[in-house]
Amino acid sequence: QVQLVESGGGLVQAGGSLRLSCVASERTFSRYAVSWFRQAPGKERDIVAAISWSSGSTYYADSVKGRFTISRDNAKNTAYLQMNSLKPEDTAVYYCAADPSWRTVVEQTKWDYWGQGTQVTVSS
Repeated sequence: QVQLVESGGGLVQAGGSLRLSCVASERTFSRYAVSWFRQAPGKERDIVAAISWSSGSTYYADSVKGRFTISRDNAKNTAYLQMNSLKPEDTAVYYCAADPSWRTVVEQTKWDYWGQGTQVTVSS
């Protein structure tokens, strides 16, 4: 059982930056793919980015390409989401998720373990 804890959310002005962190309880975290999803009020939970266990593969939603960067430090059991050039439409609760496999990453049902979420609010 992997427990995930997100942090780093907050209120930022448009154009600003935030870095989210996702710390895992499991020492075998390096064997899990990790993703970030987000959910805005009244909307579906959608994938933002994902990274494979070795960082060899990454995925980004079109809406964040060139602005967000996903990374991980397996020695620290931590994954990150660096968010630059933030826009008001990036406002959402951001969730970290983990799964042993790297398949169909855009499907939230594929991800076995989830954090509790962290709120990101971007003001215009």
